[in-house]
Amino acid sequence: MLADPTSPTSIVPPSGMALYIHVPFCKTKCPYCDFNTYQGIERMMDPYMGAVTQEITQWGRVLEGAAVNSVFFGGGTPSYLNEGSIDRILESARSSFQLKDGAEITIEANPGDLDLPACQRLISAGVNRLSIGVQSLDNELLSLLGRRHDADQAMAALATARSGGFSNINLDFMYGLPHQTMLQWQDTMQRMVSQHPDHISLYCLTLEEGTPLHRWVETGKLPQADQDLAADMYHYAADLMEQEGYQHYEISNWCLPGFECRHNLCYWLNQPYLGVGPGAHSSLGSYRFWDISSPGTYIASVNDWATKNPQPAIGLTEEVLNSVLPVDDQEHIDEDTFLAETMFLGLRLLEGMDLAEVSSRIGIDLGERYRSEIQDLTELGLLEQEGPLLRLTKPAHLIANQVFTRFVG
Repeated sequence: MLADPTSPTSIVPPSGMALYIHVPFCKTKCPYCDFNTYQGIERMMDPYMGAVTQEITQWGRVLEGAAVNSVFFGGGTPSYLNEGSIDRILESARSSFQLKDGAEITIEANPGDLDLPACQRLISAGVNRLSIGVQSLDNELLSLLGRRHDADQAMAALATARSGGFSNINLDFMYGLPHQTMLQWQDTMQRMVSQHPDHISLYCLTLEEGTPLHRWVETGKLPQADQDLAADMYHYAADLMEQEGYQHYEISNWCLPGFECRHNLCYWLNQPYLGVGPGAHSSLGSYRFWDISSPGTYIASVNDWATKNPQPAIGLTEEVLNSVLPVDDQEHIDEDTFLAETMFLGLRLLEGMDLAEVSSRIGIDLGERYRSEIQDLTELGLLEQEGPLLRLTKPAHLIANQVFTRFVG
């Protein structure tokens, strides 16, 4: 059931929450990216640092120093921040929340930012998981994607990170790219698994409206990607990684045993999380809300919030959220929305969701609530049930959204 939004202890249960920190800075902006990121605003780095640490402090007061299980620095390019910035943000988190022993602390990084001293500084700050945006090991495709590294630099970054002390490393790759061939993809995947990274994320290119890459395809400068070929790439990678001992635990994610991303599991299990930084999203209690996207306006709003509310109200209500000046907008999550999201987020996990356990935890019988949807999707061969576990069938992995929409509305 939905938590009582007036009680801080129910907004963030004793089991804790996840903390996401958005870093909006990039040295260069990739032509496929529609995230809230910017190049050429390095002058804002110092004011951003003051604002994001202040926002963390303020939320620590509102949420009475709630427990935090994981911290994820996303962006943007967190590894592009000035030296000492990650230490400072994590110190703010430790002093404002109960950062649990053994908490997973991840930072996204570009290969070119990872020399040995940088890795050692991150380890010293408490970062224990690294996510490297490789995207491809084909130099022509890296150029098309606007990446500022080549394949050799990417592989060197992995070796450097390991020698610098990291023992939990994810590599991101993209498939379904214009001009990308199966031979290029096979070469990238074979070179990647030969290095045995702990975690691998594969994302099919989505052409986001407003991005240069979308415009290039729309105007014929680049060809449309072949969706059948993209599906073949996905299946090739899945089969290869299964042979190499990787567990396919989420639609787009594989790991060696024990290296699941705990932060992302929080999202897929529909558990509470707080996002800070420009455009960051949060889900706490029965509220979803997000910060102002413009870095300059965000910085000014955080400073105003701290000045006008040095001791902010405890708890989370619509009135309290209206007083959190960096929050741009909010929505109340009703029961129907909460249950639908619990279903389709949980079904992203390839192991499936334990309907009995989840139903007991939230106080509503999901199997009964969605009896007809589950029956229809099972008859279509898109869902299967084994004991208490309900999961996607293998043919449904690439059309999962068609399954998920059945639980909405």
